[in-house]
Amino acid sequence: MASGAVMNAAPPGGSSDVSLEEPKKMTREDWRKKKELEEQRKLGNAPAEVDEEGKDINPHIPQYISSVPWYIDPSKRPTLKHQRPQPEKQKQYSSSGDWYKRGVQEHAVATRYRKGACENCGALTHKKKDCMERPRKVGAKYTGMNIAPDEHVQPQLMFDYDGKRDRWNGYNPEEHMKIVEEYSKVDLAKRTLKAQKLQEELASGKLEQVNSPRHQWGEEEPNSQTERDHNSEDEDEDKYADDIDMPGQNFDSKRRITVRNLRIREDIAKYLRNLDPNSAYYDPKTRAMRENPYANTGKNPDEVGYAGDNFVRYTGDTISMAQTQLFAWEAYDKGSEVHLQADPTKLELLYKSFKVKKEDFKAQQKESILEKYGGQEHLDAPPAELLLAQTEDYVEYSRHGTVIKGQEKAIACSKYEEDVKINNHTCIWGSYWKEGKWGYKCCHSFVKYSYCTGEAGKEIANSEASLLEEQPGEEEHMTKPKTLMEIHQEKQKEKKKKKHKKSSNSDSEGEEKKKQEKLKKALNAEEARLLQVKEIMQLDERKRPYNSLYETKEPTEEEMEAYRMKRQRPDDPMASFLGQ
Repeated sequence: MASGAVMNAAPPGGSSDVSLEEPKKMTREDWRKKKELEEQRKLGNAPAEVDEEGKDINPHIPQYISSVPWYIDPSKRPTLKHQRPQPEKQKQYSSSGDWYKRGVQEHAVATRYRKGACENCGALTHKKKDCMERPRKVGAKYTGMNIAPDEHVQPQLMFDYDGKRDRWNGYNPEEHMKIVEEYSKVDLAKRTLKAQKLQEELASGKLEQVNSPRHQWGEEEPNSQTERDHNSEDEDEDKYADDIDMPGQNFDSKRRITVRNLRIREDIAKYLRNLDPNSAYYDPKTRAMRENPYANTGKNPDEVGYAGDNFVRYTGDTISMAQTQLFAWEAYDKGSEVHLQADPTKLELLYKSFKVKKEDFKAQQKESILEKYGGQEHLDAPPAELLLAQTEDYVEYSRHGTVIKGQEKAIACSKYEEDVKINNHTCIWGSYWKEGKWGYKCCHSFVKYSYCTGEAGKEIANSEASLLEEQPGEEEHMTKPKTLMEIHQEKQKEKKKKKHKKSSNSDSEGEEKKKQEKLKKALNAEEARLLQVKEIMQLDERKRPYNSLYETKEPTEEEMEAYRMKRQRPDDPMASFLGQ
């Protein structure tokens, strides 16, 4: 052990003689005493060490924190001052009451130039290079005229965190007193006006009814002026209901206070939806009812207003979210760095591509199995309901044909529009048939797209049919046995008709030629129309002409024949050779 200047152990009071030189090594005895003293301080048997400011030092603080380094100031005793914020490094913030000046009155304008002022305008708050006025030809320093007033320089305020966010900093409470005074004036004017009205009613005698027998027995007249005044007072009290005390605190029977219930009466509590004790469990602590309270009543969960917390939890995008989370876990186990919260977009794109690849893999697997073993015809077969025209669905009918149990057989829907009624018809076209003709049942009309005539059309159609039925009977009734002269005349007429037919054969040949010429013209017109249609179809849709000026008329027999001859049929095997 080195001998020489040795540090003695510090006494309980905390004082110790420390040399100005570098501290020497302590003897073993001094080191042991120092450790024992530290242990006693930690146990609370010895008083704590005191720093230079007279504050106790926590004995549990390590020595390398409490002791000042010897290379800074070896004369200092153990302290925590160097661990605390240094005052010279702390920022000085403005107090909470400081704010920018508002409405500062202008100082009296100087009449002569002052030393150190602006040479241009004469203000003391800035120099010539910072002057915002127009440069004068001769400055105020030399003329001493038109000295500008001094500007008010706002203080540079620096607030801390709370000072920056203080919304009421700089607010003048006197501004609110103006609002209070305004409302008090309005209230006073209302009261004076009301008192004036009462005085006028007393003077005119309208308030004499207060002493009427009905008022003596405690009855009230609903249309009285006094009740209307009281209602207006109640409205004023409701308007200032915020200033009234809580109900029960300061109760006054003359004051009426309307208290609004915060709960909407249409909102039924969860435990009141089903009073069966064996229904869903209601947890009063968390106010949760996880199961469906209508589970045993036979109601559909989609139709009831509340089907339990679990039903709400597993609706909407919750299921897809859970599937995405499950996919993320499986992908992470297989080495993919994806996370639902960290990279939701990346995970969504990866999940979509995974589903597409999965469907493609299933389709390829199915195709490979079918190519190897066959059996595609069994997969393409229609269902058994269509093949056998029977199902396992039980349907029970009454003797009148109505369904008692089960579901009625659905009617096959058509690809065409059904039950479309036009032109005021109440029945569709084809609901009436007579003598090989289709028509409308509502008016017995055989003309399609005609306007409905109702019962009048039925009467006309029935009258025409009765006339046609009566005419043959009348002819039979009117026929009489013919004489020999009449029979001879009829034979002569028949001979003349035969001669006329022979002469008309030559005329019929000329008519046939005319028909052939008309047919040729119609064929040429049809060919021209087809060429025009072909040219129009090759044009762009935006450049095609309109058909608004196209004349619509009934086609002739020759035009219809030309259309039939030129029409191309797709089922014709020789259709591809027509254009050659």
